[in-house]
Amino acid sequence: MPTHEPNTRKVERVAELKVRIEGSDALLLTEYRGLTVSEISELRRSLAEGGTSFAVVKNTLMRRAAQDAGIEDLDTLLDGPSAVAFVEGDPVAAAKSVVDVSKKFPSLILKGGYMDGKLLSADDAKALASLESREAMLSKIAGLMKSEMSKAAALFVGAQSKFLSVLEAYKDTLPAAAEPAAEEPVASAEATEATTDEPITDPAEPVSAEAEPAPATVETADAPSDDHEGES
Repeated sequence: MPTHEPNTRKVERVAELKVRIEGSDALLLTEYRGLTVSEISELRRSLAEGGTSFAVVKNTLMRRAAQDAGIEDLDTLLDGPSAVAFVEGDPVAAAKSVVDVSKKFPSLILKGGYMDGKLLSADDAKALASLESREAMLSKIAGLMKSEMSKAAALFVGAQSKFLSVLEAYKDTLPAAAEPAAEEPVASAEATEATTDEPITDPAEPVSAEAEPAPATVETADAPSDDHEGES
């Protein structure tokens, strides 16, 4: 009785590979002819440290998965026993790892890759490994930006100093301004208050006597009578 289990498994495998292709920043294809199982395991561990997964694939399934993912040019690299490094991160670091491992295991051959919508030849993939890593490039860019900002700040300070010098020179050419007239002294607050409190009278108008206060009378105690003097 025929079974459809192998075909179902192939369809599932193609779908898995398609997802991995679409989730990768780059693909590095290798030929692992002659590598032992332990060596492939060591290679997987080495690449996993940089965020790259390494898997042995069947060419027919990988070819179909690549076509489903919209990659038509990968056929030329799917020849012989193939293993794919699915790069999720820095492609340069992954390429360096593959090249370093290939030096230890000469049986591992870097056949090429795929990155940014372009197919990479074997030479292109090896050249990718010779580039600086993303961290090193970002560090250099940050250093350059810092240097340029320092230069810009120095130019700004120099331009500002030059402008102030020109301004001072221009001020020296202007005629001296006339000194302001001395201000009259302002009467003190006490003098103003004293002048305000005094009543204003017309010199021609006689002052009424009623306006003058009556002299105060001083009451004295009755002096003792002289009639009692001499009485015994």
